Amino acid sequence: MEFRDVVRRRRMVRRFGGEPVAPELVDRLLDHAVRAPSAGFTQGWSFLVLTTDAERERFWAAATPPDSARDMSAWLAGMRTAPVLIVVLTSRDAYVGRYAEPDKGWTDRDEARWPVPYWHVDAGMASLLVLQTCVDEGLGACFFGIDAGRLGAFRDAFGVPAEWAPTGVVAVGHPVAGGAKGSPARRQRKATGDVVHHGRW
Repeated sequence: MEFRDVVRRRRMVRRFGGEPVAPELVDRLLDHAVRAPSAGFTQGWSFLVLTTDAERERFWAAATPPDSARDMSAWLAGMRTAPVLIVVLTSRDAYVGRYAEPDKGWTDRDEARWPVPYWHVDAGMASLLVLQTCVDEGLGACFFGIDAGRLGAFRDAFGVPAEWAPTGVVAVGHPVAGGAKGSPARRQRKATGDVVHHGRW
């Protein structure tokens, strides 16, 4: 598929068919993810891959809030059909440590030196490569976050060390029609001219 088509066809898929995703395709998603850029070539990401019924059920049990201000039942019903969940995690300590090395020289390890938390930026870039690879392979995917109030339960369920924070989760599978409608159904894409500023604001 042409790259421009991959970019234009990428959509968040919220319901998946029953066909499993071949292990070699999952490997390809991850092989592409680790090609993402990272500040200082830190590569401070990790990927928790959940492919069995038991693993996915444990995830949903740990990550699903008992109640919500809005009805998430349609979203949850569709998302639970994904045969693969890839939790994308990142380590702040890896970045702070990397930039304390001699070629960077921020030996005080002061997080205030970072204008934004690049550990999450880089994990987001890796996630986007997973999403784009899914399009190229004819798969569907949806990126979503773990509720802040459920992070402890998630960590406990999978033995995730405190150093690692989830940036988000990519649900992967074979797309089918249906599932909860996303925000693009309620909002228009902004015109390029409204968000691009040449030369000055």
